[in-house]
Amino acid sequence: MGGGLGGGSSDAATTLLALNHLWQLSLDEDTLAELGLELGADVPVFVRGFAAWAEGIGEKLMPAALDTPWFVVIHPGIEVSTPAVFGHPQLTRSSPAISMARALQGGRNDCEVVVSALYPAVADALNWLNHFGTARLTGTGACVFCAFDDARQASKVLGRLACERPTWHTFSARGCNISPLHAALAQA
Repeated sequence: MGGGLGGGSSDAATTLLALNHLWQLSLDEDTLAELGLELGADVPVFVRGFAAWAEGIGEKLMPAALDTPWFVVIHPGIEVSTPAVFGHPQLTRSSPAISMARALQGGRNDCEVVVSALYPAVADALNWLNHFGTARLTGTGACVFCAFDDARQASKVLGRLACERPTWHTFSARGCNISPLHAALAQA
């Protein structure tokens, strides 16, 4: 909860896709994505099931073939309030729009400064992970992540985390461009 990983949105999309399949409704993805948008801004990307550049409030998606590095993810054990972040007077509201190419080269997350100020545990996790690469905040947080070239590198960092920060919730995962659920439904 409050980690910024889209868990609730993913659950909602999975439910829509699963019920459509089980009940043989034959609703297309456009319809499911529209239904999902009523549940949350991030639901359409999970309904579509592919890596994408999102615009609007997250419903306008452009497919993107991305690298699939390994990520180390840290949840510092706190919950970030998205309304508190978006309502904060120090949140930058005048950043120019960036392209997908610019974002992939290291575009910034305007929420990171505010979240770090409001939640010292997030700032601590970002600082710790920055020793191993470029740490980033997930949306409005609370999770932070860093990309690694291979599973061995990610595992080494997880080992250090277990020793140095045993109270943090951590895991590694490999990026993917197609949702495993979509791959499974395509074979069903």
